[in-house]
Amino acid sequence: MSRLVVLKGLVAAHYRPHGLHAESQVWPEKNCYVDIWIELLHTLGLEPRAVMAFTLAVDFEGDQWTFFKPPHGEIHALYGIDVQELNVWRPLLDHAVEHLAAGRLLSTESDAFWLPDTAGTDYRRQHTKTTIVLNDLDLEAQALGYFHNAGYHRLEGEDFRRLFRIGVDPDPGFLPLYAELIRSDRVVRRRADALGSIALDLLREHGARRPASNPMPRFGERLGQELPTLPAQGLPHYHAWAFATVRQFGAAFELAAAHLRWHAGLGRADLLPAAECFDRIAQGGKALILKLARTVNTGRPADLAPLLGDMASAWDDGMAALDRALGA
Repeated sequence: MSRLVVLKGLVAAHYRPHGLHAESQVWPEKNCYVDIWIELLHTLGLEPRAVMAFTLAVDFEGDQWTFFKPPHGEIHALYGIDVQELNVWRPLLDHAVEHLAAGRLLSTESDAFWLPDTAGTDYRRQHTKTTIVLNDLDLEAQALGYFHNAGYHRLEGEDFRRLFRIGVDPDPGFLPLYAELIRSDRVVRRRADALGSIALDLLREHGARRPASNPMPRFGERLGQELPTLPAQGLPHYHAWAFATVRQFGAAFELAAAHLRWHAGLGRADLLPAAECFDRIAQGGKALILKLARTVNTGRPADLAPLLGDMASAWDDGMAALDRALGA
């Protein structure tokens, strides 16, 4: 067969993303890994908000915030989907043919230089690592349907050949990229109350795993050290820094708030005060990233103390509200 499709009926031009990726969101895109899971679960008819409790444990790690990912064990516990690392011991295209033919999706790190959905940022401009999910492989047409960031896309021609390294001479210095097998043949479609019960247990676990101290003041202190050098390093450096820091905590807390509001819709209205606090962090992060971009562009300093102070208070207030709701 020249065409192998796992999830049928998807057309990139007509694909409608989940509401977590709507333009009305403070952070329409989160990070490449959590984004593909939002859309994959959405396409499978499952509820992505149920798995987002892990975002509560994000921390400031020193030079970045936690690059948050849904734990595989929790994806299995909630939805019955099994994820395992793929040993990339032969060409990626051979693996894709093997596993898509067997009904298994394949997620893989890839080079955004060859992903047309990144037009305007990375496509044909710079080589950056990102994660996609292979779904629709057409060998004859040299075309691929894939999940990436906030949607479902299609590439073909040279992009296909470069992505799969077709016609490239063997290179002993080439390091195969990380990939995973995704098995959805035993997917479990739970009733909302049953799904909520499992998710609530996970929420308690991640609430207990949150940082031992408020990470916002630590981030503010590091930002104060780095801020004087940001303008001189230019916008490319700033964008990389902002993605690793502000976007990660902003998007994480927007997902945390969405998770708590989903629980509220199942009868846990006592979680809404915490959700409102975490929304303040998400919105504060967006305001911060814009203020810092202006500083880098113009060199004019900005008073960030009120914004950082409000986000620190929101973290304390949100975690206290969460503890009260969960009886911690």
